[in-house]
Amino acid sequence: MNDIEVTITVNGTKHRLTVGPKERLLDTLRERLHLTGTKEGCGVGECGACTVILDGEAVHSCMVLTAQADGNEVLTVEGLEVNGHLHPLQEAFIKHHAVQCGFCTPGMLMSAKALLDKNPNPTREEIKTAIEGNLCRCTGYEQIIEAIESAVNKNLAS
Repeated sequence: MNDIEVTITVNGTKHRLTVGPKERLLDTLRERLHLTGTKEGCGVGECGACTVILDGEAVHSCMVLTAQADGNEVLTVEGLEVNGHLHPLQEAFIKHHAVQCGFCTPGMLMSAKALLDKNPNPTREEIKTAIEGNLCRCTGYEQIIEAIESAVNKNLAS
């Protein structure tokens, strides 16, 4: 199979890459672009550790081929920080102790950001639904939900 030329915009920066036809977006982000905040947990789209925002949608990057992202925009957890300042969601996660081992945190943040971008005032149930594809073995989810609610209540989603 032949390599494929792709152009993807990641965290606001356009990248032109030559990738294999079976290369996953997760691998492109981590290995080629050195954006290691996106984690590989299960590799089969079950844990959510690899969640990124692709054209406004939270997706498991282990299930997306890089070629499928050609011409599209990707936001990773590294893209949440602006000018050295944490995103309000990141600050809320810290304040509410929603970060323990940290492995699931990037995916949780990206799922929460995708939700709040579409629905700046979600209910608790909508928050739970938005993060249901993200597994956490440390926090029991309550602190994560409270952190997201805090960002909503303070209108800090943007």
